[in-house]
Amino acid sequence: MEHNALLDPQYREPAGPMEKLTHIELTDIQCQDVKPRSFDSNASSIIIQSDDVETSYGNIHVAIQGDRSKPAIFTVHDIGLNHITCFQGFFSYPDMQQIMRHFCVYHLNAPGMEEGAMNLKPDEQERFLYPSMDELAEAVLTVADRFGVKRFIGMGVGSGANILARFAMKHQARVDSLVLINPTSTKPGWIEWGYQKMNSWYLWSGQMTNFTEEYLLWHWFGKKTRWDNHDLVTVYKDYVKAINAQNLSLFIESYLRRTDLDMIRELDAIKKGTVRTIKCRTLMVVGDDSPHIDDVVDMNGRMDPEETDFMKISDCGGMPLEEQPGKVCEAFRLFLQGMGYIPTLRPSNSGSKTSTTSSTSILSHSELTAQPVC
Repeated sequence: MEHNALLDPQYREPAGPMEKLTHIELTDIQCQDVKPRSFDSNASSIIIQSDDVETSYGNIHVAIQGDRSKPAIFTVHDIGLNHITCFQGFFSYPDMQQIMRHFCVYHLNAPGMEEGAMNLKPDEQERFLYPSMDELAEAVLTVADRFGVKRFIGMGVGSGANILARFAMKHQARVDSLVLINPTSTKPGWIEWGYQKMNSWYLWSGQMTNFTEEYLLWHWFGKKTRWDNHDLVTVYKDYVKAINAQNLSLFIESYLRRTDLDMIRELDAIKKGTVRTIKCRTLMVVGDDSPHIDDVVDMNGRMDPEETDFMKISDCGGMPLEEQPGKVCEAFRLFLQGMGYIPTLRPSNSGSKTSTTSSTSILSHSELTAQPVC
């Protein structure tokens, strides 16, 4: 009887001459845990001085990183953050360390936002009168005078970008250029006002509720990063528990009271010198999944197109400095070189492949969408 291969479960096709089994023995396998992300002091981030500068609008905690004889970079953080949680990871990035050798960075913390800050509550008052956005901009001038800085490059994120934009509009001679990440130029809308009012109320009572925690994480990262980058978000979820709730409540109230920057885009060369706008070279950065992208696009439409570069970074949410430090670092390097700084500096072999199209700091990158203002 003919053997039916389809009905016999014991039937196997004979192994061909090429199907020889090979025994592989694995030896010397070493498992190594990935070092978790943290906000501990990084050995490569050298803080040579930390000082509290007394201003008319409260004490500004300043951490200085680098040689003070070199050109200055001033940084200002977003709400709920400080100079460590907002900038430490970016300035510790290997490619950024090359740039750092040529500059001195002054990290400015808004009153009561530094690590381990005490409650801002003077004995004679029930509630500390927190400075407005315009007053915080004036406090930046006091810090610059305190350290003898005549001109600086400003880097701000969120509310910090708003503060530096106000400073640049009022003290044009003191600002060399600006890097603004997630900036906004308008007053808060009703939705933002409602959410932040609830956050402020909860925080002033000393509570860091789940509602406020979720809102802060959304404000920092947006929806996509919240679900795609669990390790990074977990670090910030742990950090949230250490925030001084009452001080953050005051800072949020101040940010909610911000006024419109009243900037005007004027293309007429004759009238351009008389309008209110930012007149220094400016790089605006936003992630393509940022929750603040509409605000950034709106502000970009009010900027001087001859002085502004707009960059939307792909595969990135609301924290480009943490999510895509390599792309932001490359953009920053080209931006500086476009103004005559560090002309011979080139990206390290560890960086991503990029190419320079011109000295106007516009990137040509397969993973980076770079849009000059039109």
